Amino acid sequence: MVEPPPGVGRPRAGQEGFDSERDGMQSRRSAPHRRGPRDGALEVRAGRPDDDAARDAFVAAQPEGGFAQRAGWLRAGERVFGHRRRDLVAWRDGRIVGVLPLARCERLLGPAHLISVPYGVCAGPLGEDELVVRVLVAAAVELARVERVGRLELRCDADPGLDDLATSDLYVAFARDLPAAGEDILTGLPKEERRLVRRARDRHGLELVEGAEHITDLERLFHDSKRRLGSPSLPLAWFQTLHEELGGAAVVHATRRVGITVAASLSFVHGDTISMYYVGTTPEANRAWAATSFMIAGLAEWARERGLSRFDLGRSRRDSGALAFKRNQGFEARPLAYRYHLVRSRTTPSFTPSNPRTRILREVWARLPRAVTHGLSPAAARYLP
Repeated sequence: MVEPPPGVGRPRAGQEGFDSERDGMQSRRSAPHRRGPRDGALEVRAGRPDDDAARDAFVAAQPEGGFAQRAGWLRAGERVFGHRRRDLVAWRDGRIVGVLPLARCERLLGPAHLISVPYGVCAGPLGEDELVVRVLVAAAVELARVERVGRLELRCDADPGLDDLATSDLYVAFARDLPAAGEDILTGLPKEERRLVRRARDRHGLELVEGAEHITDLERLFHDSKRRLGSPSLPLAWFQTLHEELGGAAVVHATRRVGITVAASLSFVHGDTISMYYVGTTPEANRAWAATSFMIAGLAEWARERGLSRFDLGRSRRDSGALAFKRNQGFEARPLAYRYHLVRSRTTPSFTPSNPRTRILREVWARLPRAVTHGLSPAAARYLP
């Protein structure tokens, strides 16, 4: 249970926001990476469409901000899957000082969940000081109670210092700084990966190309990759809508061999970071040509040429084979600090292959004909945010 800091009232059921009437409030914990609270009343209210431009400017200005905290991500989820926005915005002295992107995600069976954010890896509460973060989370906890959801799920990157919420160590993330010069990217790879990338380029003739016209290739290859893993995919409309909503921040690349696309990716640029987010490959792309290794190196060079200095390779489960692959690319794992407030749910998520319930479903899905999984995936993805 999260209590508002002293001097901050709990919102009443159905109330859109709440105000703190005490100036100069001090948070209960210190956070050396955040600025201290400023004078002025703090108000948290439901986000509105006419706030979107200002809140995106706030997210862009914060060192800890990320692309999935932008309003366009929530708009895309609402347009494609019907996940209704429940985002919260904190104001002080007439300006935005914090955001908590939230969506109400319905389930096929059982109560809905409030998630920050659906289909996002890292998009937790963001505030200019710790007090703002705590008040945003307190408002979200109350909203979860009022709406009687199963759980409030905050997909935080770093530990937000909210000890009252349930934790999970299911996922780890991978990111590293890029070399100062693009030509050092290849030489900085582990020896075996460097050999694979050079052979992919010089012997197999792989090339990396950019362009939104490759979104259809991405959807096709992403579906086939997920099907091989026994998991539903995401519809073409999701990739297209993200590209539309996030504009130049969404970048599509394809890896081609003799004119045929063998791998494709959708990445996001935010601040000084490129995040390689969605990837799809043909069955033989990595086995025969190391296409994903080639694409990671090529995207790193592409990013460095554009002045970006950090590469994010997304998340993986602690028990997955992807973890070893990403380490071979020179990335080190760091734990993701997901936090949960359980309302009607009894446990935190545990979607792993070792879970007997999900393992059986994965095995069945992988054996279904492609036409069946392609037709069922959009509906299934709505309930797997």
